[in-house]
Amino acid sequence: MAKDATATEAARSRDPEELSGRGSQAGRASGWRFWATGYTLLILLTGTNLPTPLYRSYATKFDFSPFVVTSIFAVYVAVLIPSLLVAGPLSDAVGRRRVLLPALVLAGLGSLGFALATGTGWLFAARILQGLAVGAASGALTAALSELEPSGNHRKAALVTTVASVGGLGLGPVLAGLLAEYATAPDVVPFVVEIVLLIPAAVTVMRMPSTQQRTRWRPRHPTIPPTMRAVFVTSGTANFLAFAVIGLFLTLIPTYVATLANSTNLLLGGGTAALMLACSTTVQILTYGRPPRRLLLVGLSVLALGLGLLVLVGSAPSLALLLVATALAGIGHGLVFLGGLTTVNHAAPDAGRAEVLSSFYVIVYTGVGLPVLGVGILATTVSLTTAVSWFAGIVAALCLLVVLALSRSSYQAARDLSN
Repeated sequence: MAKDATATEAARSRDPEELSGRGSQAGRASGWRFWATGYTLLILLTGTNLPTPLYRSYATKFDFSPFVVTSIFAVYVAVLIPSLLVAGPLSDAVGRRRVLLPALVLAGLGSLGFALATGTGWLFAARILQGLAVGAASGALTAALSELEPSGNHRKAALVTTVASVGGLGLGPVLAGLLAEYATAPDVVPFVVEIVLLIPAAVTVMRMPSTQQRTRWRPRHPTIPPTMRAVFVTSGTANFLAFAVIGLFLTLIPTYVATLANSTNLLLGGGTAALMLACSTTVQILTYGRPPRRLLLVGLSVLALGLGLLVLVGSAPSLALLLVATALAGIGHGLVFLGGLTTVNHAAPDAGRAEVLSSFYVIVYTGVGLPVLGVGILATTVSLTTAVSWFAGIVAALCLLVVLALSRSSYQAARDLSN
């Protein structure tokens, strides 16, 4: 009798799908969607970073300065941020699929614009389309990954998001550099490959679960729940600095490396940017599950060290030293990004997750675009080497200031608990 009661209670507590034999199938379907969504984020960001090793050849072909290179990059960020602010709340209201499909179409059109480019205006137009696409998709894809993770593990969702994001940033320059250096039509083939790779991503989005409109959407300024504002500020500031370094490596460092090595090989410049991002991706995988605040503290310190070596390269040119600085900067970036996104993703409320994450990405992409634009302007009055050194020194100092602020807040929190 007791056994029968226990069995009945256990049956009631089990999932209905499991009882009908469909639970494992549902789990497999959810797992498939989760990893396919990660692929979508990876390929989207790969496409937006294909131009990185090609900017030097574009500058020669269309006769423009480093300032124009940074302007092309900055216009991408300028349209990306409003797109983030609109699309994040919109995807919370109407569902991810209705926002993501148009975003992938815009991404394909951006790649097509680069493939057809016959002048500088084409580059600006293509970057605008790519900025709109990434802005619309970033918050929605990050929220979708958190929702589709089969076990509801926000840490794992954050790890896949950061690895796919940084992996795309690194894969783009390597793929474009490889194809541009060794394939025919170097300014066309990388973007045709990207368009082909977007097709499975579109299929993934079309097969996402459909949702009914949950809220009535209206344009509004981004809002952060009061309970997570302190977390948002610290994580956002750290990632602003980390992504300012990413912006530098994706725009001006390929030219800087080519000048330092006295080489015209397109793969070398793209490979240097990819080295930084590969180090970022690797360290995220290795440190998965560590306390987010510790990741932020260690990451900012390592990032400052890498930037200090970059300053040293400016006065004592050495390709080997530059590669060490690049690796350290990548490690620091990976720790900061994983720590920051894990903290924000965990604290974000379910009902407004995409909106909060979109606001976080606003800070990230402002860091990518705004500081490097200043470096481009500075490079028109001083040498590129001097401009990069000044930038590296300033950001390194700011990283150390944030480390100090985080350490003091941790110490104060510990004292309050002891009292």
